[in-house]
Parts: sequence; structure tokens; C-alpha cells
Amino acid sequence: MSIWTRISEALQALAKGESLALVFDRLRSPPERSVAFTIAVIALSAKMAKADGRVTRDEVTAFRDVFRLPREEEKNAARIFNLARQDVAGYEDYAARIARMFSDAPDTLCDLMEGLFHIAVADGIYHPDEDIFLGRVAEIFGIEEPRFRALRARYVPDERPDPWSVLGVTADTPLSEIRAAWRRQVRDCHPDRLRARGVPDEAVRLAERRLRDINHAWEEINAMRAPS
Repeated sequence: MSIWTRISEALQALAKGESLALVFDRLRSPPERSVAFTIAVIALSAKMAKADGRVTRDEVTAFRDVFRLPREEEKNAARIFNLARQDVAGYEDYAARIARMFSDAPDTLCDLMEGLFHIAVADGIYHPDEDIFLGRVAEIFGIEEPRFRALRARYVPDERPDPWSVLGVTADTPLSEIRAAWRRQVRDCHPDRLRARGVPDEAVRLAERRLRDINHAWEEINAMRAPS
């Protein structure tokens, strides 16, 4: 049974009135945990798209960028996306359930937030209602405000990424400590390390962009600290 068949069955159960708790209780271990992560991205991104009143082709394309769907599965994904975006109601329940499911893997929740940001800005517009939506999801996920701002700065076109925030340091942190933070984050983004802690493949793909941002932040800070 393909991952999309399992996702479809789970969402159909929700559409028929089965409780979110029961459906997600069945999705607590691999490969079901990967299914749950995928459902979360579909449902939350679809409901976020509904928050600003429109769903664009760019957003659908962004979803495919994250998941790199086989062509034969694109119709299934579109059907699931359309089912989930019927209304915004219930997104907090999805977020809370996912937060509990991944309570032992907070970094995976940040991976999911990255997926949501990626889709939110795909149409070139970051709507205030999307910001409210994502801020509330981050709150439910337990993502602290500084980390949420750092994520937003990396994705929102009008906000310049702060290299210090990206690396989790401050402007007066010694360069040796900044270098250590950069190396630690690079190690943490390695696909083998991510998979070892049970991160689904979809989140591993999102880490590719994070790695680029981490390296760019280090290069920028290192250039600023270089003797003139």
C-alpha cells in the first residue's frame, strides 16, 4: 500500500466524521509516522491557503517541490489537498495533535514549520492572515518567538535573514563559538543524522534549504569579522 493510499484513507476517515484523535492514534509509528507528517503538511498548508482566501498554482507547485511527487501520484495529492482546504476550521486541532505526536522530536516540528513557510510564500505574497496562522501554529508547537522570527526572516521576501539568528548566536559571540555553532548545525542537517532520529524523508528534503541558509549565515558573519 502506497503512502498516498494510507494518507487518502486517513483523510477520508476524517471527512466521514471519525475523530482526529482516533485517526492519528493509528499513525504513531513508521511508516505511519511518515504518513502523519505528510498529512500535517497537506492539511495545515491547505487550511493556511484558505486563510488568505485563495489557493494558487504556485502553492501547489511548492507542495510538490517539498514532496517531489511521482507524476502518477499528483492527482491523489491534489484530491487530498482540496479535501483539506474546504475550510480553515480545525487547524488548531491538527497542530495540537501533531505537536503531541512529535513531542519527542521538536526539531521535526520546526521542519514542518519550514514546509508551511515554503508554501505560504510560494505565490510571492505573505498575507497577514498567513502570519497569524503560522504564529498560532508555532505557539502550539512550542516554537519560541525568536526561532519563529528567524524562520520567517529566511522565507518572507521582504524580511532580510539575520545571520546571527540563523546560527543561534549574538553579534558579540566570539568567532570561535560562532564557528562551532555553524559546524554543529551543519552536522544536524546531514541526511543520515536526520533519518537516524526518525525524520521523514519529506523533512530531510526541507533541510537542504536550511543547510544553504546556515552556510550563507556563516559566510556573512565570517566576512564581517574578517580584518580589514
